[in-house]
Amino acid sequence: MRPCTASPSPAARIARAVASALAAEGRRVCLIDIDPQGHASLHLGVESHGDFPTVYQVFAGTHTLIDVRRKVGSNLWVVPADIDLAATEVELVDSPNRETVLRDAVRVMQEKDPFDYILFDCPPSLGVLTINAMTTVNEMFIPLQPHFFALQGLSKLLETSALITRRLNRNLQVTGIILCLYETGTRLAADVTDDLRQFLAASDPNAPWANAQIFQSRIRRNIKLAEAPGFGQSVFEYAPNCPGSQDYRALATEVIATEANSGEKPLGSLVNDSTDNSSIQRAA
Repeated sequence: MRPCTASPSPAARIARAVASALAAEGRRVCLIDIDPQGHASLHLGVESHGDFPTVYQVFAGTHTLIDVRRKVGSNLWVVPADIDLAATEVELVDSPNRETVLRDAVRVMQEKDPFDYILFDCPPSLGVLTINAMTTVNEMFIPLQPHFFALQGLSKLLETSALITRRLNRNLQVTGIILCLYETGTRLAADVTDDLRQFLAASDPNAPWANAQIFQSRIRRNIKLAEAPGFGQSVFEYAPNCPGSQDYRALATEVIATEANSGEKPLGSLVNDSTDNSSIQRAA
């Protein structure tokens, strides 16, 4: 098993779009929303209310992921989040296993009813919720907006991945970087991409990101990506031929191609390098 680590945040849009694209390719996908804002849940048409359990109950230990997940499409499930999840950071502060609650819950679900891919949309911080996602997965996919400040955020995230690898999850690797909100033809985007490529080439061979690639698919800035959630649709339903749909389909194809390269389906994490975080888990 190989794990992988995305108004609605770019990370939530990426997690939702990649989940939909993978499901359309016949993969069995579960999107776990661990952001108290619940943007990924809303993207998939699930608005949590007090009468329905969410991922908060999973962290509280009263429900399993199988109990709270909801099917939202062919091959696609979501585990929703709501504002109650914000209390988890405080409630788990004295728990001896606070970093592994999610890992244990995912293991139980995978044993009983496995998925090909499990994606996480994480909160805009590197707190206990995001640490749980990074402890659960074996791979991280990092969305990056090609701005210089984003490169600074990337360095902090990579430092955290190294710390997680040393202390909590020795299997964690950064597999790929997704360039999003990409503006083709601008000098800034090209310069940042070149800097990123040079940084990866010069990385310590023992670092979790030593073998990371920059995905060839660029997620271009496209207004249809922002409009689609307002109509309760994925971008593939709302504007199937727009540049955003084309970019996400190409990205999903690249993600699936890594299965063939590795000989197995990865369990992965998609994590935004700045203030928005997402995770993907792919399971054998």
